[in-house]
Amino acid sequence: MKKIKRALISVSDKNNLINLLKVLKKYNIEIISSGGTFKEIRKLKYKCLEVSDYTHSPEILDGRVKTLHPKIHAGLLSKRNNKSHQKDLKKYNFKEIDLVIVNFYPFEKTLEKTKKHSEIIENIDVGGPTMVRAAAKNYNDVTVLTSTKQYSDLIDEIEKNKGSTSLNFRERMSLEAFSETAYYDALISGYFNKITNNHFPKKKVIYGNLIETLRYGENPHQEGAIYSKSQKLSINQIQGKQLSYNNYNDIFSALTISKSLPNDTGTVIVKHANPCGVSINNNKLKSYKMALACDPISAFGGIVSFNFKINKKIAIELNKIFLEVVIANGFDSEALKIFKKKKNLRVIDATNFVMSDVIKFNSVNDTLLSQSEDLKKFTTKDFKIVSKKKPTKSQLNDLIFAFNVCRYVKSNAIVLANNAATVGIGSGQPSRLDSCQIAINKMNKFKNFNEGLVAASDAFFPFVDGIEKLIQSGVSAVIQPSGSIRDKEIIKFANQTNTILLFSKTRHFRH
Repeated sequence: MKKIKRALISVSDKNNLINLLKVLKKYNIEIISSGGTFKEIRKLKYKCLEVSDYTHSPEILDGRVKTLHPKIHAGLLSKRNNKSHQKDLKKYNFKEIDLVIVNFYPFEKTLEKTKKHSEIIENIDVGGPTMVRAAAKNYNDVTVLTSTKQYSDLIDEIEKNKGSTSLNFRERMSLEAFSETAYYDALISGYFNKITNNHFPKKKVIYGNLIETLRYGENPHQEGAIYSKSQKLSINQIQGKQLSYNNYNDIFSALTISKSLPNDTGTVIVKHANPCGVSINNNKLKSYKMALACDPISAFGGIVSFNFKINKKIAIELNKIFLEVVIANGFDSEALKIFKKKKNLRVIDATNFVMSDVIKFNSVNDTLLSQSEDLKKFTTKDFKIVSKKKPTKSQLNDLIFAFNVCRYVKSNAIVLANNAATVGIGSGQPSRLDSCQIAINKMNKFKNFNEGLVAASDAFFPFVDGIEKLIQSGVSAVIQPSGSIRDKEIIKFANQTNTILLFSKTRHFRH
């Protein structure tokens, strides 16, 4: 146990100080403070010694230098059982500081509210993290707090131990303190990488806030958790059971696709991170029914994502099948009443979810793969018509729609579409020919298309056999990336079969 005789308080967030001050007074703990915190403590009518009076050194440089003083850091870093340290303290008339309560300048909140560089820079805390690191290093003798959320724990600890703290408590607070300084520095590093367009710096720091510890990972024997760079997720669960690791994986896959579709028209159904039905239609109920028709069997137990608000009619249709999750940009009150009939159904409001062009990561052991997101917005300029036969406007729209969906399907990927809806999807096969056959089999099984069938491939056809199989199934137009040494053979075959063929200037694997 370590008796607390002296505390230094310097906080940006001045909430909830009153209960803390009460317990410090109760156990006759001297308080040192500075700037706005000193004024707040005096305003609350508690005794407090200003840092400048304690160090006999004034605050200078507009407050940039106030706690950076040997008397402060000697008091934090001195080992109580080290005779040499105690001799130095006595020689210079320095006193031990046993408790540090610091939270930093609001750098993260400043980033959220302004892009003004000078203001952002002034909200980089120097003295606060320095004191926290010193106190955390010396946790054997010093207690350190870095958040208002820790106040109640400290109060309980002090009351339980009559003015002292245990080594176990100090060690736990030290761990949280070093996490806080690391997170804070990572924010700053991230900001400078962003403004200098340095996407792949020599040292990469990944930071995040724990949102939730999950019941388990992909399987029950695996552990899982979800983190966010923000304090909360940009999706809001309105009802239903706790989301699982697999739920989150599917939700983000579904949102990635639905947010790429024209606003207020798109429906995406996902199963095991792959789309099994996608549609865009101004008639929202029809949009859902067309997406479902692509593969109603795979949709069972899946996730449905809409980029529009759900009304009563759609909710009634959704309740006809078993779904894990329903996602939308808001819900009518009548729709929510209908969903309540299925208490386990997870209902997610994704109104505030926006796909941002950030670096994404994949990890194995101690290795990270990183890349930018594939968020390219397609226009007709991204494609070249290479066949003699030209597409109609409707066919061109279907081809671009199919190609957009295709890039979100696990490679090798083939998407068959008609009338702005998928009618067959082949995904995740080592052979592109197998993906073609799976997509065709799905299409033939559910027979949900009219004339004008189009196909998209996420990479070029290396041989004629793939495109031949698609044409034999009724495909009249194909879109694929160029780049094969046999591109001319593919073009020749398309012309021989009177098939429309478009080449994309970009490839879109998704592994």
